Parts: sequence; C-alpha cells; structure tokens
Amino acid sequence: MSTRSELVDRLRAKVAQGRPIIGGGAGTGLSAKCAEAAGLDFVVIYNSGRFRMAGRSSMAGLMPYGDANAIVMEMGTEVLPVVRDLPVLAGVCGTDPFRLMPQFLRTVAEAGFSGVQNYPTVCLFDGIIRANLEETGLGFDKEVDMIAAAHALDLFTCTYVANPDEAAAMAEAGADVVVPHMGLTTSGMIGARTALSLAEAKEKVAELAAAARAKNPDVLVVCHGGPIHSPTEAAEVIRDVPGVQGFLGASSMERLPTEVAMVDHMRSYLQIELPSTTTTPTEAS
Repeated sequence: MSTRSELVDRLRAKVAQGRPIIGGGAGTGLSAKCAEAAGLDFVVIYNSGRFRMAGRSSMAGLMPYGDANAIVMEMGTEVLPVVRDLPVLAGVCGTDPFRLMPQFLRTVAEAGFSGVQNYPTVCLFDGIIRANLEETGLGFDKEVDMIAAAHALDLFTCTYVANPDEAAAMAEAGADVVVPHMGLTTSGMIGARTALSLAEAKEKVAELAAAARAKNPDVLVVCHGGPIHSPTEAAEVIRDVPGVQGFLGASSMERLPTEVAMVDHMRSYLQIELPSTTTTPTEAS
C-alpha cells in the first residue's frame, strides 16, 4: 500500500513529465483489476459504484438505500484483495451522524485503503434541501472536517467540490487533490440528460481550480463529471483550462465502457446465421 507522500510525489512527478493524473471509480473487483491493468493512478470505491454497476443511477448513492460507509467497507473486501499496487481510496460519507469519524478513518486505513474521498457529498445538493442540510448539522463543513482528520492521519485525500467556497475550504483543510464536480455524468443507458454544456463546465472548473489554488498553490486539480464523459472531453478540458492536471472518472470509467462492450459483443452473436440447408441424421441415412 502506497503512503500518502509516495502517492503525492508520484502524481506530481507525472504532472512534471507532462502526463495527466487519471483516477477511476471501481464498483466491482473486476473494474479495479482492469484499472490496474490499464495503469490508472488510483481508484475510488463509492457506494454509488455498487448501484451503477447493478444498473441503477449513480444518484442512488445520494439516497437512503443503505449505509454508505458500511457499503464501502464491504466493497473493500471485494476490491482490495484483487489489486497489487494500485492505491484504493474509500468514498467516505463525512456527514454520517452514526460514525465517530476519527475512529472510523482509522478503520478505513487498517482495512488497507490508501486514502479517502468525500462521497456521498452534500456539494451535489442545492436549493432548500442544501440549506436545510447545512442548518441541521449535516453540511459540507462536516466533509471538510473529515478530510482534515484524514490528512492528520496521513491518508491521501481527494475531494469533490461544486463551488468556490468549497474548493477553498478543502484546499485549506489539506486536501491533496481537489476535484471540481460537474454533476452526474451524461451519456449511456442511465446517464443524466440535464447537465452543463462542455463550455460551461470549462468555466466552472477554472473558477473552482482558482479558488483552491488561492488557498494552496500546490494542490492538485483534476476534473470530473457532467459532460466530461469520455477521453475526448477530458482531453479538451485539460487542454483548455489552465492548471487542470487530470481526470477522475467513475461512470465514464466503468459503466459506459461496460455498456458499449457488452452490447456490441452480445449483438455479434445475433449475426450468426444458420446454414441455409439442414440435413437431419434420418435423411442422411
């Protein structure tokens, strides 16, 4: 298992060499094995990965369909044993009112995770729901506290943010990687239909990256989500938005390619033709 300093140094070295940081979500052990074979820098286990790889929307990870932190720990028993050197991060719900967070983070480290990411995250809520979460002690500040506690334990920290204040707070808390989240990934069978345009996403990523670097000039920044759903869009954002050093994909790394590969492969069987004439054993005799 990589230490935090080893992982950060490795990522910085990649950037210095002109190569992007690429992370992925792993909803199954097979996804993690593929990520390692492909050479990804790290994977994150989210509770949403279980839902999307079961054919449900990743949004299910934000709903009360299970104990998010317990699900991630259970998924870890599937993923962690099948990778060798690939760093695996746990998607930790920092607002969980039923966990003593510092103790839980030690359990995460003892299980073999190299780090954490804040998911499920309230940064994906807005309007009155977000206001009520903040007013009742279930706000984003709890996620910032979780990342700060993980940093103090020397765990690698990767953080979703959706506005400049969140980006600044996470950078100040010691996050190693800040990930401007552009919303639910579009495309595919269960992808979002309502999303930012790619041009809008570029502007927002730039705004969040600037806010994070105003607090910590050395923080790493990678993009994620919304219209950034394939290597083409990821390359365009990395090219056009100064300071973006890579991409973190979840649905785009495992759900979308699985849908395409399986459908195309299954359809190929449907192209098999029966012989035009068939001779039965009785007729042959």
